[in-house]
This record gives sequence, C-alpha cells and structure tokens, in this order.
Amino acid sequence: MRAVLDDLAANWPLYAAIPVVAALIGYVTKRVAVEMMFRPLEFVGIPGTVLGWQGVVPAHGGRMAAKAAELLTTNLLSVSDVFSRIDPARLTREMEQPLLRAVDDIARDVLAEYHPRLWERLPPMARDLVVKQVQASSPRVVRQVMDELRDDIDTILDIRHLSVQRLTRDKALLVRLIRETSRPEMAFIARSGIWFGLALGVAQSVVWAVTKNPLVMPVFGAAIGLFTDWLAIKLVFVPRDPVRLPGGLLLHGKFQRRRAEVARQYGDLVANELLTVPNLLDAVLRGPRSDRVVALIRREVSAAVDEHARNAGPLVTATVGRRRLEEMKDAAAARAVEALPDTLAHAEGYLARAMDVANLVEDRMLRMTSVEFEGLLRPAVRQDEWKLVVVGGIIGGVVGELQVLLMLH
Repeated sequence: MRAVLDDLAANWPLYAAIPVVAALIGYVTKRVAVEMMFRPLEFVGIPGTVLGWQGVVPAHGGRMAAKAAELLTTNLLSVSDVFSRIDPARLTREMEQPLLRAVDDIARDVLAEYHPRLWERLPPMARDLVVKQVQASSPRVVRQVMDELRDDIDTILDIRHLSVQRLTRDKALLVRLIRETSRPEMAFIARSGIWFGLALGVAQSVVWAVTKNPLVMPVFGAAIGLFTDWLAIKLVFVPRDPVRLPGGLLLHGKFQRRRAEVARQYGDLVANELLTVPNLLDAVLRGPRSDRVVALIRREVSAAVDEHARNAGPLVTATVGRRRLEEMKDAAAARAVEALPDTLAHAEGYLARAMDVANLVEDRMLRMTSVEFEGLLRPAVRQDEWKLVVVGGIIGGVVGELQVLLMLH
C-alpha cells in the first residue's frame, strides 16, 4: 500500500489526468454517436461494403419517413379535420379578383378557340357581357367544388403518401424534423459523457495505481464508451412517466419532460415545411388521387357551361353543336385545373390560418400517451443504437490504449 501511495504522490499529474481523459472519452464518444445518427446524408465510403457510413436517419429514410407519416396520420392529424376549417365563402372572397381574371382569360380563350367565327362576329360589348355572365357564376362553382371537396377529402388527399414522398425525397428535411425536436436531448447525451466518464475515470485511476495492468486503460476506456452511451440514451426516454424517489428526487425521461416544447416545435416544422398549403394543394391537384378532383371540377364546370348554353337559347347551342360543346367543356375544365394553383395562391395566407396545422398538431401531441409520444423520436435510434454504443466502446478502447502508451513512457 505504501508503494501505491508513493507512486500516486510521485506521478499525481498523470493520475489526475486519467479522470479528465475519461471525461473527454465520454464526451467525444457521445458527440460522435449523436453526429452518426444524422450525418452524412449520403453514404461515404466504398459502396457495397461495410467500409463507410451514412447517418442512421438518412440511411433508413424510407422506414423513418413511413414511421413519421404513420405517427402523423394515426395520432396527430385527420385530413378531414384540417379541411373542415376552410369556409368556402370566405375562400372565394379571398381569391375573388384573381378568380375573375382567370375566368375572363379562360372564357375568352375557349370561346375564341372552339367557335372563332361566332366569337369574332360579336361586338366587344356583347363579348364582355358573355364573360361577365360567366364570371358571375364562378364564385358559386368554386363554393360547390369546395363543399364537395371537403365532404370527400379523405378519398382525395392521402396525407400519408404526401408525407412519405416529401420526407423520402428530402433527407435533409427528415433529419431536421427529428434533430430540431430533439436537440436538447442530443446535447444532454453528449454532456452526460463528461460526468459519467469523470466518475469512471476516478475508479480507473485507482485500479491502475493498484494493478499497473496494461489492460486496465483500454478495458475501462471501452467500458466508459459502451456504458455511458447506453445509459445516456436510456435516460433520454426513461422513465416515461414521473417517478418520485424518497427524498423528493424526481426521475423523468428528458424527452418526456419537454413535451410542451417538443409539441410546439414539431407542429411548426410540420406546418411550415411538410404540410404547407402549396404541398397540400399540389397533392390534391397532382397526387395519386387527383383524377377525382379533375372529374369533380369538370362536372361543375360542365354544369355551368350547360346552364349558360341554355340561357343563351337553343340557336346558340345548335350553332355550336353538341360535340363542339363537349370539347368546350373539357377545355374549360382543363384550363380551370391549370389555373387553380395560381389562383389559390392569393388565398394562401387565409388557408394557412384557417387550417392551422401547427396548433392542431401541437394540441394532439399534448394529448398523446407517454408511449405514443416516445414513438416520435425513439424509432430514430432504436434499431441502430447498438451501432452507436459499439462505436463508443471502440473509440473509448483506442483512447484507453493511447493512455497506456502515455503512462508507460
């Protein structure tokens, strides 16, 4: 024992450095583990081999996107709830002027293309009167389309498909969705390595002083990396519900404690980057079920054209011809679908406020069970967390071996 104390006194700077180095190992292994979850976005290394790495989240982008979309559509959002908040009359007022301009262009173009002689013979005042009549009925057509769209939106808009498509195509968005909502947890994992490593480093220095065994440093280094990575990840999620220990100490998973903050951040990200008004409109008009929307718009436009044809009298209908009239309906409907995104863009502010996706997601998240809430982040690390822990152990072992070389020389 005397020899051990003499050695400690003679080499105290080296022994004091062991806990510091252990704390550094703990921090570095955690920081590397965190970064390996998200970076790089694309595989770096030799393709087709294990010699390389791609961030855990982007590497499993399809699975992660599917899981995020499932959570979104199962627990957080109902597309009917979102669209039921839109008032067709208010929407029509918001887009009134661009709607009238679009109808003016469509009516003049279609009539000039499909019945040029009749259109050219009409005096300018008569042409304007025809266009005004069409414009007068356009708000009613828009309201009818929106009413039917709201009632049947579940069969028209597939939010899950939209979410998976967007998140799979944009890996950076998928990473941001997970990383931004878990940034404090990731920082906690890294910082916890300092304190865990420091405590284990003290034990490491004592064992080294007693044994002088060259295996002590790499074994302890690997243990620090393995154990502290595993423990830090666990402490992020467990316990799911608050546990009060004797003495008033409260244990609660860090991610679970931040539910209100996470809900607000997640809602903002979903509303501002995933389920934006342009993305939703694009999915409605160009998504896998868009043929139903086109058929709906064509039916309403066709009814409006028939009504104007009847009001214009049988002579006009006979002059145009039934086949030509059908072609005009198709052309008018196609032009209406084509013009709809630009026309609705003028009401984007109202649509965003009315649908209020951010607050809807936040409210639903606050009502989730602790298990459901954990599912927001846990799938991102569960399947491959063993890799992160093993890498932490390897780095810790290597640094421990370097410590041995330093102590012996």
